[in-house]
Amino acid sequence: MKLLVTGGAGFIGANFAHYTLRNHPEYEVAIVDSLTYAGNRESLKPVEDQIEFVHGDICDAPLVDRLVGESDMVVHFAAESHVDNSLHDPEPFMRTNLFGTYTILEAVRRHEKRLHHISTDEVFGDLDLDGDDQFTEETKYDPSSPYSATKAGSDLLVRAWARSFGIHATISNCANNYGPYQHVEKFIPRQITNVFGGARPKLYGQGENVREWTHVDDHNEAVHLILSKGEPGETYLIGSGDERSNKDILELILELMDEPADAYDHVPDRPGHDLRYSNDSTKIRTQLGWTPRYSDFRAGLEATIAWYRDNDWWWKPQKEATEARYTQLGR
Repeated sequence: MKLLVTGGAGFIGANFAHYTLRNHPEYEVAIVDSLTYAGNRESLKPVEDQIEFVHGDICDAPLVDRLVGESDMVVHFAAESHVDNSLHDPEPFMRTNLFGTYTILEAVRRHEKRLHHISTDEVFGDLDLDGDDQFTEETKYDPSSPYSATKAGSDLLVRAWARSFGIHATISNCANNYGPYQHVEKFIPRQITNVFGGARPKLYGQGENVREWTHVDDHNEAVHLILSKGEPGETYLIGSGDERSNKDILELILELMDEPADAYDHVPDRPGHDLRYSNDSTKIRTQLGWTPRYSDFRAGLEATIAWYRDNDWWWKPQKEATEARYTQLGR
């Protein structure tokens, strides 16, 4: 079986390639990635002799048609995914997340291939900070940013193609991921690499916003379960159940890195910042048997810090340009 992984040089996609080669040798892995700033070929360096890599754009219909035709399954990770960037310039999100997904869907339809579409819980909007309610597979979409709106649109395209054209597609909406190879623009690696670089970490507003954190390997194990056991046309929510405020996360990072708990700066909050995310993952746990292996977030975070400490060759080339962008945005 040959898996085509779109966006396989990005954070979750690259980890998916590593996870697949470690745990599912029955698959051949082909990757297509346009290598924008968030796609890093170096993330695939440890497995480069075990994969087929194609430098290309998912909006390139002839290329996508050929690659899908040569594959048995498509796992669609490719997306513009950073909220701040979408607020600054929404256009790339429209192109990649909407037109790119359309291009994948048309190729899948022509060649009658199996598709799994990776999405986010941000499509549902947010929840009350003090509540105990959760998103479910039936929650109405209510996106808050150009990023989450375009991801919501891509989900709806997949559903429409499944209903109208009968393509064999599944969708998963995952909570926030963390782990190795995550771009330093993201919340956890930004704070870790700031400390390693001698700069003070940054916290949006008062840091009260709550997120559910799932290790990237747990996410990718869930994706493999959906590929092997999931029902076409179904959506599955993925989440560890571990909810923490951004302030709590930052202070835990500082504790694990032997820094004072208040050794950070507050910066202006982002517009429309969602308050809280929480996924009810009962469906994937009961129907497909998924259980997160990283149930101890502290241990998972400690391992992530160790990875960034030991792999500064990977993140240092990104750091200066990333912080320059944040300075331009005032954050």
